[in-house]
Amino acid sequence: MNDDVRLVAWVRGQVQGVGFRWFTRATALEIGGLSGFALNLADGRVQVVAEGPRTACGKLLDWLEGDDTPGRVDGVTEIWDTPRGGYDGFAIR
Repeated sequence: MNDDVRLVAWVRGQVQGVGFRWFTRATALEIGGLSGFALNLADGRVQVVAEGPRTACGKLLDWLEGDDTPGRVDGVTEIWDTPRGGYDGFAIR
């Protein structure tokens, strides 16, 4: 059984200009098994797309919603889906 998933999360708050994407990438690499990206959006949010094992994506989501992120996270909206592939590692966009 393949438990790989795709997590798309939109993070609201003071999350741009504080190293949020860099720390998201570092956390994803530390968790391991994830590919995807973190991207600043024009409206001030950061979009995070991660594909890999459900448990690893869940750990990344827990971190995004936790108190250990740079800046200030006011909320996270997420969507779970089937993986689409095509990512080479975890990038900052």
